[in-house]
Amino acid sequence: MNTRGLGLVLLASFLWPLISWGQVSFDRILRADQEPQNWLTYSGTTLSHRHSLLNQITAANVKNLELQWIYQARSLEKFEATALVVDGVMYTVQAPNDVIALDAATGRVFWIFSHAPEPWTKPCCGHVNRGLAILGDTLFMATIDAHLIAIDAKNGRPLWDTTVADAKSGYALTLAPLVVKDKVIVGTAGGDYGIRGFIAAYDVHTGKESWRFYAIPEPGDPGGSTWGGDSWQEGGGPVWITGSYDPALNLSYWGTGNPSPDYDGDSRPGDNLYTDSVVALDPDTGKLKWYYQFTPHDEFDWDSTQVPVLADLEWPEKDGHQKQRKVILWANRNGLFYVLDRTTGQFLLGKPFVKVNWTNGIDEQGRPMRVPGKTPSSEGTVIYPGNRGGTSWYSPSYSPRTGLFYVSTWDSYSSVFFKFPVKPGEDPRGGHRSLIPDDRLLPQHFRKDEEGYGAVRAIDPKTGETKWEFKMADVTDAGILTTASDLLFSGGRDGYFFALDARNGALLWKVAVGGVLASGPMTYAVRGKQYVAVAAGNCLFTFALR
Repeated sequence: MNTRGLGLVLLASFLWPLISWGQVSFDRILRADQEPQNWLTYSGTTLSHRHSLLNQITAANVKNLELQWIYQARSLEKFEATALVVDGVMYTVQAPNDVIALDAATGRVFWIFSHAPEPWTKPCCGHVNRGLAILGDTLFMATIDAHLIAIDAKNGRPLWDTTVADAKSGYALTLAPLVVKDKVIVGTAGGDYGIRGFIAAYDVHTGKESWRFYAIPEPGDPGGSTWGGDSWQEGGGPVWITGSYDPALNLSYWGTGNPSPDYDGDSRPGDNLYTDSVVALDPDTGKLKWYYQFTPHDEFDWDSTQVPVLADLEWPEKDGHQKQRKVILWANRNGLFYVLDRTTGQFLLGKPFVKVNWTNGIDEQGRPMRVPGKTPSSEGTVIYPGNRGGTSWYSPSYSPRTGLFYVSTWDSYSSVFFKFPVKPGEDPRGGHRSLIPDDRLLPQHFRKDEEGYGAVRAIDPKTGETKWEFKMADVTDAGILTTASDLLFSGGRDGYFFALDARNGALLWKVAVGGVLASGPMTYAVRGKQYVAVAAGNCLFTFALR
């Protein structure tokens, strides 16, 4: 065993008799909506609705929410993890790679497992981690130095440690793994460093690799002709947000990131498959069943690493009849909201949900029609949405009760994109962008709507129309949770955690938590009491009714 990863295991054995360390079978994960007191996967269920059937907290009493406990991380890094809760025990990750088991009712620590990443690890966007997966009584953590570690959920002891990729070459793992049957699936971050991104599955018992799917095909493989020359070898295509799984179709869905170099597309002619795409994979074999590319030949760093939301909708057909469709709902970083048939990948709908100036729409084949001249240039080109996109990795939510899709957005933000040829030893991204306005320099009390704002938007997935929006004083990086009592929880950079009426966006409650809400809220219950938890800054805040 690799002793470097043993770290600190803190045992509070005197508390064990109070806790039932439950076995989480895969059947339990598939039926997670039948035990809403728990939160068994990153997005709540494998369909990734991030919608809870708990309803103790309502529009009438949400104003009575009070802080129950806080866990303050020992790290000053961003707290981006969504916690799991299993039978009264909460499991989360403080950055970069410390797994913590807590009493979900009190915040008492049971144990801590610490993995110290290799010192040469240099991810693009912080030493972050977004959470865990669980199967049986084993937790799975993907690490910033590209390891996948299995940990005993009862005591925090490591069971196996597999090296997924070479961190020295720019690879990292920042996502929460996804368990499907007897496999745990992860994807690699590092697209800004010219990696060749991939998704891989590992045996849950041994850590042995079962299959690997490269997001960048090589010459001769399907999609290989979409890369000019040898550009595929360092083509990017990172996968840094957790996918979804449909057990009826036995398909797993993953969003892929930007091609490399980010802004200089001249060095990689072609559509650059399978970057900025959703890929549907057979979880048993890793075989590609279908794909859809949102932004062919991306030159704006618009990673399609958003959570795939799987829903079943009555869909209007050309003959005027309604047909039940298994669909994917996807608000993309490029500013467009999409509906795809998740059985075949057929494009059904695409419509802007923020200001967009790079496309005139989408043709019948589902391909965006680019506006001439809207590409990075040596003198700079203004593009809407900006590099940060209309939204990004933070989780959306879908409520089967309201039939609405909810997403955190940045609107009216543009970037000026510049490009230059990549040279050895220089910036591997092949250019840069300047955000307009620069949110690092512009105080929020001077910010005007036309200069950019954050909002929660409710979208009708059958039309793509925005039904309502809740504006914030600043931009947002927060995920969204909805509940069976038609509540919506989210937050923003202005430091507030809040509850809205999911039907109309009315503000019902808010509290200052003093930091950027960089993860998705989640909810659970212990001994009949409902809690809502969210990470903000470097703390985990947990609320319940007084």
